[in-house]
Amino acid sequence: MANLVLGDDHVIFIDALVATLPRHGHRIVGTADNVGEVVAAVRAERPDLCLLDRFFADGDGLDVIGELLSAGGHTRVLVLTADGDVQGMRAALGKGAAGYVNKMCGLSVLAGAIRGVLDGEVVVELAASRTPRLAGTTDARRLASHLTARERQCLRMLVDGAHTAAMAKQLGVAPTTVRTHVQSVLTKLGVHSRLEAASFAMRHGLLDDERMLVAG
Repeated sequence: MANLVLGDDHVIFIDALVATLPRHGHRIVGTADNVGEVVAAVRAERPDLCLLDRFFADGDGLDVIGELLSAGGHTRVLVLTADGDVQGMRAALGKGAAGYVNKMCGLSVLAGAIRGVLDGEVVVELAASRTPRLAGTTDARRLASHLTARERQCLRMLVDGAHTAAMAKQLGVAPTTVRTHVQSVLTKLGVHSRLEAASFAMRHGLLDDERMLVAG
């Protein structure tokens, strides 16, 4: 049973989650309706997962993702949104969130997203659909579709095990430029290390067909 902290300033939505999520094997250990209280609840409870609304009356939930990750230790963060903001998704994953889900997808999809995040997956669901797509190849390709041509080159070299100096030499650019490209790859794929990026690309076959990596 996973412990959850719920952060959302919509009382009806929180009430629905409190009533529903325990049926899926989760324990609600805290709720909060503003940014400061979310951080305090995560620091106090150190839950397995924090469901974090994107926008609160007192601020943007994305601004405290790093603080939540530090306060909770092993806590994962799943951001909830009322729209399909791709830029917000990129920002959330770049800050360390494990998922970004449109809350209009419904409780069953959200429950599936929670399972995916708790299993260590990166979960993205921007559209209000009836079927959850949990960090599968479709979502991986969606994330990869935002890579530029140069970033795709860097990803392929990461898969090949190249280090910064070798990448810089092959691309004909400065090592600092390579680091910038690599960081952009990590951000867009929602991963936290070069090894994780390479593993993610191989697991989902992102380099098997270059057509799936055409920048969107």
